[in-house]
Amino acid sequence: MLLNRLRRREFITVLGGVAAAWPLAARAQQPAMPAIGFLNDAELSLFIDSVRAFHQGLNQSGFAEGRNVTIEYRWAEGQNDRLPAMAADLVRRRVAVIVTSGSRPAILAAKAATTTIPIVFQTAGDPVGQGNVVSLNRPGGNLTGVTSLNTEIVPKRLEMMHELVPTATTLALLVHPTGLEIQSRGAQAAARTLGLQLHVLQASTKRDFDSVFTSLPQVRARALLIGNNPVFFDGSEQLAALALRHGVPTISPYREFAAVGGLMSYGTDQMDQSRMVGAYTGRILKGEQPADLPVQQATKYEFIINLKTATALGLTVPRILLARADILIE
Repeated sequence: MLLNRLRRREFITVLGGVAAAWPLAARAQQPAMPAIGFLNDAELSLFIDSVRAFHQGLNQSGFAEGRNVTIEYRWAEGQNDRLPAMAADLVRRRVAVIVTSGSRPAILAAKAATTTIPIVFQTAGDPVGQGNVVSLNRPGGNLTGVTSLNTEIVPKRLEMMHELVPTATTLALLVHPTGLEIQSRGAQAAARTLGLQLHVLQASTKRDFDSVFTSLPQVRARALLIGNNPVFFDGSEQLAALALRHGVPTISPYREFAAVGGLMSYGTDQMDQSRMVGAYTGRILKGEQPADLPVQQATKYEFIINLKTATALGLTVPRILLARADILIE
């Protein structure tokens, strides 16, 4: 709680400083500024860095909060049932564009609230398969954005874990119930190709993490893959500690997991995506239409290995994995 309060204070200080840099008289003379609605299903404390990167993208397009644009922030703090009302409120306030980041429920809430206000999303899933756009190149409608397709690289994480622990023929995949079908489908197919058995486990909140790890021996899983969800991002430190305590080799989509003691992480650069979302938002504020802006796919991937954790788990990392790693934590 203290960390959340400090990070919230940091957020207010950083963003408040932008507006404070402009003299009061100068701000009073400015015409009414367009407003951005920022809708997120998670907590502010999880997205401090992402919001900062979003502002950098806005700046690249010539916009700065408090100078020529305002931002209405809405944080559901994990209570997805609040999202529809928050999205409707942004529509009533006549924001010029709605930005959604986090998981799929925020996108769905914004999409249900308006068919006319442009929506710029940041997602890990397939926006075509989810029905948010007609195609990546020509989105159509009022939505466009950035996708990391993190769910599509779950099979890659499975291959990496298999290379690290080739004797483990049974593994587990941890997913949030909202991403159960899409994340498990590709992973199960990859497991069959490699001749592995994959058990899918679910966790809705961080309170479920302990039971996930205690269930691993029951399904004879000797390694764990963590799926993509803000709950798992927020719980990186807890997941890393549990994995080490239970002696389970684990890989996550988030670099934060490896940074706080997790074994491996492989995923897209979240800050780069947030900058891309900010830049797209700026282009729409200048008059471009989301239907004409292709959905961008994240191209920067990071593979991180925590060698200290590997040693603690009694693992020898193969040279082929060491050579492929972008960062080695020693």
